[in-house]
Amino acid sequence: MKQFDQFGLQIPEILLPRNKNLETWCVVACDQYTQDFDYWKKVAETVGDAPSSLHLVLPEIFLSSPDMESRLKDIRISMNAYLENGIFDSPEKECVYVERKTRYGRVRRGLIAAIDLEQYDWKPFSKSLIRATEATISERIPVRKNIRKNAPVEIPHIMLLVNDPEHLLVEQVGEEAKKNQPLYDGDLMMNSGHISGWAVKSENALEKMFHALEKLKLRNSDSSGNPFLFAVGDGNHSLAAAKAVWDDCRNNGSPDMRARYALVEIVNIYDSGLTFEPIHRVIFNCDAFKLISFLTENCGGQAVEEQNSDSLENAVKNSKADIGFVFLENGKQRYFRMKTDLRELAVCRIQPLLDEFISGCENCGIDYIHGTDEVFRLGAQENATALLFPPVAKDSFFETIDKFGALPRKSFSMGEASEKRFYLECRKLFGNS
Repeated sequence: MKQFDQFGLQIPEILLPRNKNLETWCVVACDQYTQDFDYWKKVAETVGDAPSSLHLVLPEIFLSSPDMESRLKDIRISMNAYLENGIFDSPEKECVYVERKTRYGRVRRGLIAAIDLEQYDWKPFSKSLIRATEATISERIPVRKNIRKNAPVEIPHIMLLVNDPEHLLVEQVGEEAKKNQPLYDGDLMMNSGHISGWAVKSENALEKMFHALEKLKLRNSDSSGNPFLFAVGDGNHSLAAAKAVWDDCRNNGSPDMRARYALVEIVNIYDSGLTFEPIHRVIFNCDAFKLISFLTENCGGQAVEEQNSDSLENAVKNSKADIGFVFLENGKQRYFRMKTDLRELAVCRIQPLLDEFISGCENCGIDYIHGTDEVFRLGAQENATALLFPPVAKDSFFETIDKFGALPRKSFSMGEASEKRFYLECRKLFGNS
């Protein structure tokens, strides 16, 4: 079997549920619907008494619950029980090619593999093979570290992006894998679409995977020879926690080598089924004209007024780094656009400036919003200035991170909440082999 160490990868031993009722086994990533208790109540009702990944994860809506410790204890109990009571099939050494059809009709393709945490670094301006895409908040790591520490089973929602405009890796490996019957195939709960997966373990499939990675590593290396192969798309703090757990194991002198790896789904940033949307901003209790003036002066931009919401939205969407402003003045909605010549992603330059502006404004506040409709809705409220950001350019994404380091917090979103990764594949982590 090919060795994938030079690419920061390992072929994992995959655990799949014996009962392939995916509608009860699979639940959405724990960091979704964090303000929606009703959603998670419906998830629990859908699962009932059936074996489910719901019992192996801690939805973040419960992070501040007084019974969090007992929830963590129950997760450990469920993991051990599932291993001991035949809930899983026997582990298979393989990757998995995944096709996920969302409720919106989009099809996203992925490749499940294990990454080497020695090749990953979330710290700013890292030149590691695998890098963070957004600023990592160190205070968020301990609770996730506590969940992973000594856990007998790993079940991930981490998604890595690969810079592959020629579709060499995921798509070509998938073509080979689909020559065989799927490992699983079924609908997901709560009208979240459909998922299918095929084993990637034949000699031909692994050969294609190896040669694709060779080409991508070479093409994605800088002038100093530093390769940038994978960027964390979702689950950045979970991966940082996995790294922290491995560091502890290694430093203790008798590491469990399984902890050195983390299960992830690799997705091509150029996959047509991957929506890559900006996260917009709203600033409360500020003078909109002062804000526009501050940003234009510091970005070398030019402010122009747009006639209506459609003209503003179209102009921003068709730009690379223009910013829209929506606010009320004397009861009338105003629309302005800041034209810029920025080459990097707009949020990289704008967010630090917003932080500076807000720090000098006594009552100003900021929130992060999804969707253009919400921008115009909030911009119609008193004391609110909504900022419309341009689309995230896929062709400059890796270049921006390589040049400027991890993006500011809340820079982009990979699809809607129901399109996020659902828990499915597992891997043994700590404990008996």
